[in-house]
Amino acid sequence: MIKKINTKTIKLIKFYNFINYNLIYNNKAINRYKKDVFEISGDKAKKLEKLKKSISDIKNCELKKSATNIVFADGNPKAKIMLIGEGPGSNEDQEGLPFVGRAGALLDKMLASIDLDRKKVYITNVVNYRPPKNRRPTEEEIDKYLPYLKKHIEIINPEILVLLGSTALNALIGNEVVISKARGQWIEKQFGECKTSVIVTFHPAFLMRQPAQKKMAWIDLKMIREKKSKLKI
Repeated sequence: MIKKINTKTIKLIKFYNFINYNLIYNNKAINRYKKDVFEISGDKAKKLEKLKKSISDIKNCELKKSATNIVFADGNPKAKIMLIGEGPGSNEDQEGLPFVGRAGALLDKMLASIDLDRKKVYITNVVNYRPPKNRRPTEEEIDKYLPYLKKHIEIINPEILVLLGSTALNALIGNEVVISKARGQWIEKQFGECKTSVIVTFHPAFLMRQPAQKKMAWIDLKMIREKKSKLKI
């Protein structure tokens, strides 16, 4: 006889799948992400193409000198949920897409735990070229790319903006508060004509180094799930 699985049990299954997720430990990029073609308005498509070209044309940028590809974005430009990470790693630099390495595998699992995937969200980074040796972008580099990032947010116009890690937090919210204090709460923020609800959580790469913090990330994920339900996203 098949027993019914109640809602609480389903949530627990999702949580433990997330917490005990076995990461892939090879260094090769995971060729999972064939670029989907989403039907978006001509105006939005033109704005995104113009923004990408503007980033490609940035002068006097040390990041561009050592990078292989621009890493502009992945996901659905029509999505109402936008995620922002720090910067591309070596796998992302090779693929030209954000979050395709080990951190990307964990991010996919995090999204799946709240019934999301890359067709339902839009993903980019604070900087669009790989910092050498995967170092953190410098303040000068962040400042150089920040106007383009804010324009990117305005074009996508998300209702929910998820900042992954302290670099995204510091770039878009400020240096006054550390991520351990900023995470787990909603911040109303305006970027140009885009007014959005912002939440900060830990970067997947940090969670791989500090797996004990996954329980805090799960709280953030549940908050995102509740918010998207409230907003009927």
